[in-house]
Amino acid sequence: MIKLIEQETSINSPDTDLLISVDQVSKKFCRDLKQSLLYGLQDIATELSGGNRKSDTLRQKEFWAVKDISFQLRRGEALGLVGSNGAGKSTLLRIISGLIKPDTGCVKVRGRLAPLIALGAGFNPILTGRENIYANMSILGLSTKKIAAKFEEVIDFSGIGDAIDAPVQTYSSGMAARLGFACAVHIEPDILLIDEVLAVGDISFRMKCYHKLAKLREAGTAFILVSHNPHVVLNVCENSLYLAKGQLISAGETEAVIRQYEEDLSLGGENAPPGVMLLPEKPQSLGVDIVSICFKDDQGNTIEAPRCGEPTYLCVECQVHRPVESANLGVLISTLSGQNERVLYMTSASDNETLNLLPGRVEIQMQMPYCCLLPGMYNAKIYVKEGVCSFDIVESYRFAVKAGKVSSKSLFYQPRIWQMISKN
Repeated sequence: MIKLIEQETSINSPDTDLLISVDQVSKKFCRDLKQSLLYGLQDIATELSGGNRKSDTLRQKEFWAVKDISFQLRRGEALGLVGSNGAGKSTLLRIISGLIKPDTGCVKVRGRLAPLIALGAGFNPILTGRENIYANMSILGLSTKKIAAKFEEVIDFSGIGDAIDAPVQTYSSGMAARLGFACAVHIEPDILLIDEVLAVGDISFRMKCYHKLAKLREAGTAFILVSHNPHVVLNVCENSLYLAKGQLISAGETEAVIRQYEEDLSLGGENAPPGVMLLPEKPQSLGVDIVSICFKDDQGNTIEAPRCGEPTYLCVECQVHRPVESANLGVLISTLSGQNERVLYMTSASDNETLNLLPGRVEIQMQMPYCCLLPGMYNAKIYVKEGVCSFDIVESYRFAVKAGKVSSKSLFYQPRIWQMISKN
């Protein structure tokens, strides 16, 4: 049975906080445009004649964009959707928002819903920003009187200033996105569907967005957030769903879901070789060759993965072919998923550490009293150079950081000591 209850309707459930119920929802598409148009005409004819569309089976060149997805969302909750491109995240949001109809399953929505899927996409480019505010917020369910009361807040939040009376076609993409976000959040929705829109704008506007979303959530607004940035999902959402090729791979606490997603992203679902990364012997050497990389604990034991908040040594073993008086070891760490954001960049030279290398096997250790990286998957670029002359570079050393006793849902682990001093 296919049943999509539109916005402002009720869910037949004793749970008054239940805002979204998704039950065994599936959606299929056709990869061939002509074939898709033909299937569309056939489906319309079948429905008009009262026949059975057989929505639960695939026809030639069709595929499941979303297959048998079920979950519930309650007031004040935030649910993350993670997965690679093409996993079905945006399709699922479009089904929930009512933009497309599922082929099988049931979606029920209670309350006012604001889809932040394509900010500014619904604006009329010929109309001014002022006119588009009224048109856009009316579509989202506000009366003209309420829009007028919130009008100045919307303009102030968007920060477009004097451009409000200019046609939207003269706006930059960032200006249109800011205005679209301002319209959506100021209707005070019960549900927000957010699809990668927090990546728009400069850092000050993004911080303003996070602050506004936090206030809405305190007031009871529920979120579904799609983002390729794991830190955003980790900070906003307690629970998440991991989708791959339309299938639900895992669901539960965000930290565990993101860890599985990043491991699959890095390793293709296979287990990483534990402990040590061995580098092949180079046919020609520039003087220093990196032969292995690994992590060790403070007792010198090789460990498969460092733990957040615990002592960790990054060990780079080198084969030195000639004396080097002032070598410089550099380590650039970035997140593996998301936008490959740089997390840490450290060099021995910036710490005023002189590395004198003698011929033979040498292990250079970067000893960290605490591993400050959050649990997740990371990529490190490691190099050894002298001045501007590079001896060897490892472009990609992928490693996992596991949760420790002191890990927390923040962007960084801060080592600390608690102390109470009596003033009596």
